[in-house]
Amino acid sequence: MSGLSLDTEQLDRYSRHIIMDEVGPDGQRRLLDSRVLCIGAGGLGSPVIQYLAAAGVGTLGIVDDDVVERSNLQRQVVHGESDVGRPKVDSAADFVAEQNPDVTVERHETRLTAENVESLVGGYDVVVDGSDNFETRYLVNDACTLAGVPFSHGAILKFEGQVTTFAAEADSPCYRCIFPEAPPAGSVPSCAEAGVLGVLPGTVGCIQATEAVKLAMDYGETLDGRLILYDAGDMTFDTAEIARNPDCPVCGEAPDITSVHDVEYVDTCAIGSE
Repeated sequence: MSGLSLDTEQLDRYSRHIIMDEVGPDGQRRLLDSRVLCIGAGGLGSPVIQYLAAAGVGTLGIVDDDVVERSNLQRQVVHGESDVGRPKVDSAADFVAEQNPDVTVERHETRLTAENVESLVGGYDVVVDGSDNFETRYLVNDACTLAGVPFSHGAILKFEGQVTTFAAEADSPCYRCIFPEAPPAGSVPSCAEAGVLGVLPGTVGCIQATEAVKLAMDYGETLDGRLILYDAGDMTFDTAEIARNPDCPVCGEAPDITSVHDVEYVDTCAIGSE
């Protein structure tokens, strides 16, 4: 942790953190020294980016290769009408610059692949996965689990969302402990096909941001080993326990996946034949 003192503006900006015994000046310095990577600047990524920037996460990496479309604006709240057609990483970076000058944004205008995921994930303390496809979710899981980098997972569709955290520790489960392989292509509709309630990603993304802040400060209990299932239609939260699977192909006792290059990240995201 940096030994630098907080300046006058920072003492003012983060005053509601600093007066908390659980955070204080040391916790705020940890946040300012932390590096968090957000995968996606869309529905889930938007509230994550907003609240991590406001909290004072010092370096915020954003991975996204898409441009802003008008249909995004119903839920992707870091973008506005004037951003339509712009790269999402640029629009999001401008939002952060206006919100908090303490935060350095590292723009990664690229699609996450097996060729770049290790170098990206390895440069950050915490990863927040706000992706909208199974290929990226499995890629993030495998790379983070193998590298020992904790990450928050979130997913949304229509009125429902799920969120958990994988701590990447010896006894912690990973995404493949729940879902060893992706479902068959076409069996689960995307948000573009089935729709999504505009406010839903705000709830799920805020939980993900909360987990990232706690991990950065090394405070409290995370969702490691627990999956929250949220139904906005019924306004219910259910929690499912997740146990590490000793036969898991990536974090089990005899893993078949020892590198992201062992997997073909298409269709079922199963172990490849290479």
